[in-house]
Amino acid sequence: MDRRKFIRNGSMTGIGLTAVGSWSRIGAGAVGNNASKITAALNLEEITVQELQSKMKNGEETSVSITKAYLERIKEIDKAGPMLNSIIELNPDSISIAESLDLERKKGKIRGPLHGIPILVKDNINTGDQMMTTAGSLALVGNRAKEDAFVMKQLRDAGVVLLGKTNLSEWANFRSTHSCSGWSSRGGQTKSPYILDRNPSGSSAGSGSAGAANLSAICIGTETDGSVVSPASVNALVGIKPTVGLWSRTGIIPISATQDTAGPMTRSVQDAAILLGAGTGADEKDPITRESTGKSQKDYTVYLKKDGLKGKRIGIEKSHLTGNPDLVALLRSAMSVMETQGATMVEVDVMTPLKLLGTAEYQVLLYEFKDGLNKYLGSANGKVKSLKELIAFNLENEKKAMPFFKQEILIESEAKGGLDSKEYLDALSKTMGFRKTILDLITTSKLDALSGITNGPACCIDLVNGDYDNGPSLSTPAAITGFPHITVPMGLFHELPIGLSFYAGLYTEPLLISLAYSYEQASMKRQRPGYRSVVSLE
Repeated sequence: MDRRKFIRNGSMTGIGLTAVGSWSRIGAGAVGNNASKITAALNLEEITVQELQSKMKNGEETSVSITKAYLERIKEIDKAGPMLNSIIELNPDSISIAESLDLERKKGKIRGPLHGIPILVKDNINTGDQMMTTAGSLALVGNRAKEDAFVMKQLRDAGVVLLGKTNLSEWANFRSTHSCSGWSSRGGQTKSPYILDRNPSGSSAGSGSAGAANLSAICIGTETDGSVVSPASVNALVGIKPTVGLWSRTGIIPISATQDTAGPMTRSVQDAAILLGAGTGADEKDPITRESTGKSQKDYTVYLKKDGLKGKRIGIEKSHLTGNPDLVALLRSAMSVMETQGATMVEVDVMTPLKLLGTAEYQVLLYEFKDGLNKYLGSANGKVKSLKELIAFNLENEKKAMPFFKQEILIESEAKGGLDSKEYLDALSKTMGFRKTILDLITTSKLDALSGITNGPACCIDLVNGDYDNGPSLSTPAAITGFPHITVPMGLFHELPIGLSFYAGLYTEPLLISLAYSYEQASMKRQRPGYRSVVSLE
C-alpha cells in the first residue's frame, strides 16, 4: 500500500546506494546494450506474451530457452549492472517447470495464452514450493507455505513458469509512517530502472521495477491502497487493481479484508487483460469471491477495442488540473487524446468527499490488519505467531530489522480491539458510505468512468526521512470502494513516468480495459527505462 496516501488525507499524524555511484560512471543506456548482447538470440526488450507464444509455436524458442534468457537477464541487470535489487528470491524449480510445459506442448497440450510464460510474483503471495513467503520481513525467514495461494494455483493451471519472488516495501508498507518504499529488512532497497536514485513506489516495488526492466514477461503485485497502480504508474506499466473479490486473497499475507487484492502489472494492456482472466475464480475460502460468479471472465482480451473511448463520458478529477504545470500539461494532453478518440471530458470533484472521511480508512485497516495477520501468522512457519510476537521480534533484532525506520503502525494496530469494536464498525460504515457517494457521482453526471493522474513521479530513495508527498494521486477512491482501477502510461515528467487512471463501479473491468486500450493505442506513451543515475539537467 502507499503510505503517503494517509499522510496526504490526514489519516496519519540488502543494498545501499553505493552501487548507484559506481554504475553511473558507465553511463546511461549501457545496461540495455549489455543485455542485448547477453540475450542476442532472444531480444526480451518489450516482448509481449503473444510474441513469446508465437516464437514457441513456430519452434524458434521453447519455454526453457525463454526462461533461461530471463534468468540471465536478471543476473546481469538485477544482481549486477545497475543492481535494481527487484527480486528477493529465484525459483530453483523454474527450469524444470519450463521443461514439463515444453513436454506438454510437444504432446499437443496447450493450456492457454500463458502456457510456458515466465512470471514474477510479490513476496507476500504463498507459493507451495522451495521459496519462502516473507513480506520482506526477517521475522518470516524460513516460512515456506504448504500450498500455493489460490490465485497462484490458478496461474500455474494456466501454464506460467514461476521465475521467483519480487521484493516489496516490508509488510506491504504497513509498518512505519517514515518508511522508504521498496525497502525491506530481508531484501534491502529496490531501485527504479528509470532513475536509479528513485524508489519504484510501494508496496509492489519489486514487481514494478522488474516489469519495467523486462526481467519477466509479466508480474503480479498486491494492493490495499495504491500498491499495484502506484508502482505501475511510476514504472510506465499497465497495472490493474481488480474489483475486490475478482481475484481470491487466500494465501496472501493480508492487510485489509475489505480492500486487499492482487493484480496484474505488465507492459501492455493486452498482457494485463490476458493475466487478469487467468487469475479469476471463486474460492470457497474467500467468501467475497462468490460475488464474482457470473461477473468474472476467463478472457478479457475480447474487450481490447481501439474505439473503446468513442461516445464515452469520462469524469476528470478537477484538482488534478491545477498544481505543477508539467503534470497538468501531461493530463491535458491525455484528455486531448481521449477527445480525439470520441470521448467527452467532464470535470468532477472526488477529493472533497474523500477528505470528509478523515481517518476512517486508516482505522479500518488497523483493525483488519491485526485480525488478518494474526490468522495468517498462526498457521505460518516463521519465527513469530502473532502481531504481538512480531513487534517483540523486531525490537529484539532492531539493528537488522529496523535500522532506518521503526514500527509505529504495527504497535498502533496491536492496540486495537476486535472487529466487533464500535470504532471499527463506525469507520467501516463511513468508508462504505463513500462507495455510494462515488456511485451517485457517476450516475448523476452520466459518466462511464472516472479518470485523472494515477500518481506523482517516483520519490527519491531516502532511508533517513522516508517517502514524501509526491503530488496528485487517484488510488484511494478506488481502493476504499473496492472498485476496479487501471493505470496506463501517460508520458514522462523529467524522465520519470506518470500514469493515467480509469476506474468505475464494481466488476467494470471490461469497460476499463476497453478505455485503457483505446487510450494506449492512440498515445503509445510507454518508454523503456534509461537506467540513469540521477535526473538529467539537460
